[in-house]
Amino acid sequence: MLRMVGKKDRLGLRTWIEIDKKAISNNVTQFKRLLPKNCLFCAVVKSNAYGHGLADFSKEVATKVDYLAVDSIVEAVHLRDSGIKTPILVLGYTLPEMYKNASLNNIEITISSVEQLEFLKKVKDIKLKIHLKIDTGMHRQGFLIDDVSKCLSLLTKIKNISIVGVYTHFASAKNPAFPEHTKKQINIFEKAISMIRERGYSPIVHASATSGAIVFPNTYFDMVRIGIGLYGFWPSPEVFAYAKHKMDLKPVLSWRTIISEIKEIKEDSGVGYDMVDNVKKGTKIAICPVGYWHGYSRALSSIGEVLVCGQRARIVGRVCMDMIMIDVTKIKNIKSGDVVTIIGKDGVDKISAEYIAMIADQSYYEFLTRINPLIKKILI
Repeated sequence: MLRMVGKKDRLGLRTWIEIDKKAISNNVTQFKRLLPKNCLFCAVVKSNAYGHGLADFSKEVATKVDYLAVDSIVEAVHLRDSGIKTPILVLGYTLPEMYKNASLNNIEITISSVEQLEFLKKVKDIKLKIHLKIDTGMHRQGFLIDDVSKCLSLLTKIKNISIVGVYTHFASAKNPAFPEHTKKQINIFEKAISMIRERGYSPIVHASATSGAIVFPNTYFDMVRIGIGLYGFWPSPEVFAYAKHKMDLKPVLSWRTIISEIKEIKEDSGVGYDMVDNVKKGTKIAICPVGYWHGYSRALSSIGEVLVCGQRARIVGRVCMDMIMIDVTKIKNIKSGDVVTIIGKDGVDKISAEYIAMIADQSYYEFLTRINPLIKKILI
C-alpha cells in the first residue's frame, strides 16, 4: 500500500518532503546485521541529513544508533538545541573560535592538522574531546603518516584535550573489483593506530563509511559511519551488484508538489523561457510550483519526468526558478490541487533520485543535498 501524507498534514503547502520512519528503521537494521555486536554505529547526518532534514531525521535515528556525525559545529549545536543527547562528532573543520561552543555542548570535534594542534596548545580555559583524522591516501583532511609522530609529541604538551577517537576515510571503496587502494589505506591506518596505542592512548577506531561497511568487513574496527546507505541509497552501482542479495535498502525520502494550474495550448506554441520547446499539436499543460530554487535542477529542462495520478509526465520547456511545466495531455480527470510526485512512488510506478540525477548528469548525493532545506519535512 502506498504511504502518502494526507491533505490535513500538508495544508498550506505547495511542496513538501515525506520521510518514511519505517524505511529508516529498516536501513538501520540492515546495517546492524552486518556488524559485530560490540561495533558502534555512527549515523552520518551531515549536510541537513543528506537533504532529509537535520533535526527531525536525527531525532528519529538517534535512539537507534550510538553516534551522530555532522559536518560543522553549527549543525551539532542545532542538534543539541533540538534536545538530542546522543554523542556527536563534527567531521569537518571547526574554527578555533567555536571550540568553546563544542566544549559547552559536549560535542566531539575532528583535529586533522599540526596547525590545529599548535593552536590547541594556546587554549587554556576549555576542555575538548577530539578525534584525530589520519590521511591514509585520500589526500583531503588528516595527518599524513609521516606527521603522526609530530602529532603525538604535540599531544603530550596539551593537557586540556581528551582523545576520544582516531579515524580515516577511504577514497575508493565503492568498487569491490578494485580493492588495492583501500587495502593500502588500511595498512597505513593500522600503522598509525599502532603508533597511537604505543603512546598509551585507547581511542575509538573507525574507518568505514557505507561502502567500506558493506565491502570490507575487516575495516569495522570499533565503529562504522553510515551515511548514504542510511537513507536507502547504494553508494555505487558496483556495491549494489555486490550486495543486493544480502541487503534490502529502502529509500526514506519522497518529494511531492501539486498542480497549480492547467491549460490547453494550441499546436506550434512555444513553452517557457526562450520557447525551447514547441508543441507540434494541441497539448494540455499543467504548472507545478517548484523550480531550481527548490533544488529541482535546471538541467532537467525538457527531459525530466514527474508522476501524476500514477502516470509519467514530461517537463516541457525550461525549469524556472519557482515553476515547472509538465505535459499532462494523456492523463485524464486531473485538476488543480492534484498531487505530483517528483521523487517517490505513485501507483505502480516510481521516480528515484538516482534516475533524476542520471538524466541531469549529477551525482544523487549532490541532487539530494541540494534540495532546499526550507521545504517542510513530514515524517510518516
